Amino acid sequence: MKVARFEVAGEISYGILDAAADGDGVEIVELTGDPMIAGYDTTGRRFRFADVRLLAPVIPRSKIVCVGKNYADHIEEMRSETGGDAPEEPLLFLKPNTSVIGPGDTIVRPTISERVEHEGELAMVIGAVAKDVSEEDALGYVFGFTCANDVTARDLQIKDGQWARGKGFDTFCPLGPVIETDPDLADARVITRVNGEVRQEGSTAQLIFSLSRIVAHASQAFTLLPGDVILTGTPAGVGRLEAGDTVEVEIEGIGILRNRVA
Repeated sequence: MKVARFEVAGEISYGILDAAADGDGVEIVELTGDPMIAGYDTTGRRFRFADVRLLAPVIPRSKIVCVGKNYADHIEEMRSETGGDAPEEPLLFLKPNTSVIGPGDTIVRPTISERVEHEGELAMVIGAVAKDVSEEDALGYVFGFTCANDVTARDLQIKDGQWARGKGFDTFCPLGPVIETDPDLADARVITRVNGEVRQEGSTAQLIFSLSRIVAHASQAFTLLPGDVILTGTPAGVGRLEAGDTVEVEIEGIGILRNRVA
Protein backbone atom coordinates (compact mmCIF):
# COMPACT_ATOMS: atom_id res chain seq x y z
CA MET A 1 0.00 0.00 0.00
CA LYS A 2 1.30 3.43 -0.93
CA VAL A 3 0.54 6.18 1.60
CA ALA A 4 0.82 9.85 0.63
CA ARG A 5 0.74 13.14 2.48
CA PHE A 6 -0.58 15.83 0.18
CA GLU A 7 -2.02 19.31 -0.20
CA VAL A 8 -5.08 20.24 -2.19
CA ALA A 9 -7.01 23.52 -2.09
CA GLY A 10 -4.86 24.68 0.81
CA GLU A 11 -5.63 21.65 3.00
CA ILE A 12 -3.08 19.03 4.08
CA SER A 13 -4.32 15.44 4.18
CA TYR A 14 -3.18 11.83 4.12
CA GLY A 15 -4.32 9.30 1.58
CA ILE A 16 -3.65 6.01 -0.14
CA LEU A 17 -3.01 5.60 -3.84
CA ASP A 18 -5.63 3.67 -5.77
CA ALA A 19 -6.64 3.10 -9.37
CA ALA A 20 -9.00 5.81 -10.58
CA ALA A 21 -12.68 4.96 -10.28
CA ASP A 22 -13.08 5.35 -14.05
CA GLY A 23 -10.04 3.16 -14.73
CA ASP A 24 -7.99 6.07 -16.09
CA GLY A 25 -4.86 6.78 -14.04
CA VAL A 26 -4.34 7.02 -10.29
CA GLU A 27 -6.33 8.70 -7.54
CA ILE A 28 -5.67 9.40 -3.87
CA VAL A 29 -8.29 8.16 -1.42
CA GLU A 30 -8.34 10.64 1.46
CA LEU A 31 -7.91 9.30 5.00
CA THR A 32 -9.41 10.83 8.13
CA GLY A 33 -5.93 11.46 9.57
CA ASP A 34 -2.37 10.23 9.89
CA PRO A 35 -2.68 6.45 9.40
CA MET A 36 0.01 5.79 12.01
CA ILE A 37 -2.40 7.26 14.56
CA ALA A 38 -5.88 7.15 13.04
CA GLY A 39 -5.70 3.99 10.92
CA TYR A 40 -7.13 3.72 7.43
CA ASP A 41 -10.64 5.11 7.79
CA THR A 42 -11.50 7.19 4.73
CA THR A 43 -13.44 10.43 4.33
CA GLY A 44 -15.09 9.30 1.11
CA ARG A 45 -13.26 11.90 -0.96
CA ARG A 46 -11.00 10.97 -3.87
CA PHE A 47 -8.61 13.26 -5.77
CA ARG A 48 -6.92 12.86 -9.10
CA PHE A 49 -3.21 12.29 -8.48
CA ALA A 50 -2.36 15.06 -10.95
CA ASP A 51 -4.51 17.55 -9.02
CA VAL A 52 -2.65 17.34 -5.68
CA ARG A 53 0.77 18.46 -4.49
CA LEU A 54 2.70 15.73 -2.75
CA LEU A 55 4.43 16.69 0.50
CA ALA A 56 7.11 14.91 2.49
CA PRO A 57 5.22 11.73 3.45
CA VAL A 58 6.27 12.14 7.08
CA ILE A 59 7.72 14.88 9.26
CA PRO A 60 9.73 13.04 11.94
CA ARG A 61 8.38 13.74 15.41
CA SER A 62 11.82 13.81 16.96
CA LYS A 63 14.72 12.65 14.78
CA ILE A 64 16.20 11.22 11.63
CA VAL A 65 18.66 8.42 12.39
CA CYS A 66 21.18 7.75 9.63
CA VAL A 67 23.55 4.88 8.97
CA GLY A 68 26.96 5.63 7.49
CA LYS A 69 29.23 3.26 5.57
CA ASN A 70 26.63 0.58 4.90
CA TYR A 71 27.67 -0.26 1.32
CA ALA A 72 31.14 -1.69 0.72
CA ASP A 73 31.61 0.13 -2.59
CA HIS A 74 30.80 3.49 -0.99
CA ILE A 75 33.29 2.84 1.83
CA GLU A 76 35.96 2.22 -0.79
CA GLU A 77 35.21 5.34 -2.85
CA MET A 78 35.34 7.55 0.28
CA ARG A 79 38.37 5.91 1.89
CA SER A 80 40.81 8.70 0.99
CA GLU A 81 38.51 11.42 2.40
CA THR A 82 36.66 9.97 5.37
CA GLY A 83 38.88 6.92 5.96
CA GLY A 84 38.24 3.67 7.71
CA ASP A 85 37.10 0.16 6.94
CA ALA A 86 33.62 -1.30 7.23
CA PRO A 87 32.36 -0.70 10.79
CA GLU A 88 31.79 -3.65 13.11
CA GLU A 89 28.29 -2.40 13.91
CA PRO A 90 25.97 0.16 12.28
CA LEU A 91 27.56 3.62 12.34
CA LEU A 92 24.86 6.05 13.46
CA PHE A 93 24.45 9.81 13.18
CA LEU A 94 21.48 12.19 13.27
CA LYS A 95 19.93 14.77 10.98
CA PRO A 96 17.49 17.34 12.41
CA ASN A 97 13.86 17.18 11.35
CA THR A 98 14.24 20.73 10.00
CA SER A 99 16.27 19.23 7.15
CA VAL A 100 13.20 17.46 5.71
CA ILE A 101 11.62 18.57 2.45
CA GLY A 102 9.24 16.76 0.12
CA PRO A 103 9.10 15.75 -3.53
CA GLY A 104 9.35 18.73 -5.86
CA ASP A 105 10.81 20.97 -3.17
CA THR A 106 14.15 22.73 -3.64
CA ILE A 107 17.49 21.65 -2.18
CA VAL A 108 19.30 24.87 -1.24
CA ARG A 109 23.09 24.86 -1.40
CA PRO A 110 24.43 26.76 1.63
CA THR A 111 26.70 29.69 0.80
CA ILE A 112 29.37 28.40 3.20
CA SER A 113 29.85 25.14 1.28
CA GLU A 114 31.56 24.67 -2.07
CA ARG A 115 30.87 20.94 -2.39
CA VAL A 116 27.31 19.70 -1.92
CA GLU A 117 26.69 16.06 -2.87
CA HIS A 118 23.79 13.64 -3.27
CA GLU A 119 23.40 10.32 -1.45
CA GLY A 120 20.36 8.31 -2.54
CA GLU A 121 19.08 5.95 0.15
CA LEU A 122 16.26 3.72 1.31
CA ALA A 123 14.53 5.12 4.40
CA MET A 124 12.43 3.36 7.04
CA VAL A 125 9.56 5.12 8.81
CA ILE A 126 8.99 3.97 12.38
CA GLY A 127 5.38 3.23 13.27
CA ALA A 128 5.49 2.31 16.97
CA VAL A 129 7.55 3.16 20.04
CA ALA A 130 10.66 0.97 19.94
CA LYS A 131 13.28 0.60 22.67
CA ASP A 132 15.77 -2.27 22.99
CA VAL A 133 13.91 -4.37 20.43
CA SER A 134 15.31 -7.63 19.09
CA GLU A 135 16.36 -8.15 15.47
CA GLU A 136 13.63 -10.77 15.16
CA ASP A 137 10.94 -8.26 16.15
CA ALA A 138 12.50 -5.09 14.73
CA LEU A 139 10.67 -4.79 11.41
CA GLY A 140 7.35 -5.07 13.23
CA TYR A 141 8.00 -1.52 14.46
CA VAL A 142 8.42 -0.17 10.91
CA PHE A 143 5.37 1.48 9.34
CA GLY A 144 6.82 1.60 5.85
CA PHE A 145 9.60 2.64 3.51
CA THR A 146 10.36 5.65 1.33
CA CYS A 147 13.12 7.22 -0.76
CA ALA A 148 15.60 9.63 0.81
CA ASN A 149 18.48 11.85 -0.26
CA ASP A 150 21.10 12.31 2.45
CA VAL A 151 22.37 15.58 0.97
CA THR A 152 25.84 16.37 2.31
CA ALA A 153 28.11 19.40 2.38
CA ARG A 154 31.16 17.19 1.89
CA ASP A 155 33.76 19.88 2.43
CA LEU A 156 32.25 20.76 5.82
CA GLN A 157 31.89 17.11 6.80
CA ILE A 158 35.60 16.59 6.15
CA LYS A 159 36.61 19.89 7.76
CA ASP A 160 34.62 19.27 10.95
CA GLY A 161 35.68 15.66 11.41
CA GLN A 162 32.10 14.82 12.41
CA TRP A 163 28.91 14.92 10.42
CA ALA A 164 26.27 17.00 12.18
CA ARG A 165 26.79 20.28 10.32
CA GLY A 166 27.69 18.86 6.91
CA LYS A 167 24.54 16.75 6.79
CA GLY A 168 22.15 18.84 8.86
CA PHE A 169 21.38 21.95 6.79
CA ASP A 170 17.79 22.89 6.04
CA THR A 171 16.58 21.06 2.88
CA PHE A 172 19.27 18.35 3.23
CA CYS A 173 16.82 15.46 3.77
CA PRO A 174 14.34 15.13 0.90
CA LEU A 175 11.83 12.31 1.53
CA GLY A 176 9.15 10.79 -0.68
CA PRO A 177 7.25 10.53 -2.87
CA VAL A 178 5.16 8.10 -0.79
CA ILE A 179 5.52 5.52 1.98
CA GLU A 180 5.21 1.96 0.72
CA THR A 181 4.04 -0.24 3.59
CA ASP A 182 4.95 -3.62 2.10
CA PRO A 183 7.67 -3.46 -0.57
CA ASP A 184 9.85 -6.37 -1.65
CA LEU A 185 13.26 -5.25 -0.44
CA ALA A 186 15.19 -8.50 -0.81
CA ASP A 187 16.96 -7.09 -3.87
CA ALA A 188 15.41 -3.72 -4.72
CA ARG A 189 17.40 -1.35 -6.95
CA VAL A 190 18.46 2.02 -5.51
CA ILE A 191 19.26 4.51 -8.28
CA THR A 192 20.25 8.18 -8.18
CA ARG A 193 20.15 10.33 -11.33
CA VAL A 194 21.27 13.91 -11.85
CA ASN A 195 19.80 15.62 -14.90
CA GLY A 196 18.81 12.16 -16.18
CA GLU A 197 22.30 10.68 -15.84
CA VAL A 198 22.68 7.66 -13.55
CA ARG A 199 25.16 8.50 -10.80
CA GLN A 200 24.47 5.74 -8.27
CA GLU A 201 23.07 2.26 -8.78
CA GLY A 202 22.97 -0.31 -6.02
CA SER A 203 20.64 -2.78 -4.38
CA THR A 204 19.24 -3.36 -0.94
CA ALA A 205 20.81 -6.83 -1.19
CA GLN A 206 24.21 -5.09 -0.84
CA LEU A 207 23.53 -3.56 2.57
CA ILE A 208 26.25 -4.55 5.02
CA PHE A 209 23.84 -4.41 7.96
CA SER A 210 20.29 -5.64 7.45
CA LEU A 211 17.24 -3.47 8.00
CA SER A 212 16.29 -5.44 11.11
CA ARG A 213 19.81 -5.12 12.53
CA ILE A 214 19.74 -1.36 11.97
CA VAL A 215 16.41 -0.87 13.79
CA ALA A 216 17.45 -3.07 16.70
CA HIS A 217 20.84 -1.37 17.01
CA ALA A 218 19.37 2.15 16.86
CA SER A 219 16.76 1.26 19.48
CA GLN A 220 19.53 0.37 21.93
CA ALA A 221 20.65 4.01 21.88
CA PHE A 222 17.47 5.97 21.15
CA THR A 223 13.82 5.45 21.89
CA LEU A 224 12.38 5.39 18.38
CA LEU A 225 9.03 7.18 18.12
CA PRO A 226 6.26 6.87 15.53
CA GLY A 227 7.22 9.06 12.59
CA ASP A 228 10.96 8.86 13.20
CA VAL A 229 12.91 8.06 10.05
CA ILE A 230 15.97 5.85 9.60
CA LEU A 231 18.19 6.30 6.52
CA THR A 232 20.01 3.06 5.71
CA GLY A 233 23.14 4.10 3.78
CA THR A 234 24.12 4.92 0.22
CA PRO A 235 25.83 2.97 -2.58
CA ALA A 236 28.87 4.20 -4.48
CA GLY A 237 28.67 7.05 -6.97
CA VAL A 238 28.01 10.05 -4.73
CA GLY A 239 28.72 13.28 -6.55
CA ARG A 240 28.26 17.02 -6.72
CA LEU A 241 25.02 18.92 -6.99
CA GLU A 242 25.09 22.30 -8.71
CA ALA A 243 22.48 25.04 -8.87
CA GLY A 244 20.00 24.21 -11.62
CA ASP A 245 20.41 20.43 -11.30
CA THR A 246 17.50 18.03 -10.92
CA VAL A 247 18.26 15.02 -8.74
CA GLU A 248 16.15 11.86 -8.59
CA VAL A 249 16.29 8.96 -6.14
CA GLU A 250 14.41 5.91 -7.37
CA ILE A 251 13.81 2.77 -5.33
CA GLU A 252 12.22 -0.19 -7.00
CA GLY A 253 8.69 -0.77 -5.71
CA ILE A 254 8.46 2.61 -3.97
CA GLY A 255 8.79 5.38 -6.57
CA ILE A 256 10.91 8.35 -7.64
CA LEU A 257 11.84 11.26 -5.36
CA ARG A 258 12.66 14.29 -7.52
CA ASN A 259 14.09 17.65 -6.36
CA ARG A 260 15.76 20.61 -8.00
CA VAL A 261 18.83 22.36 -6.65
CA ALA A 262 19.29 26.11 -6.13
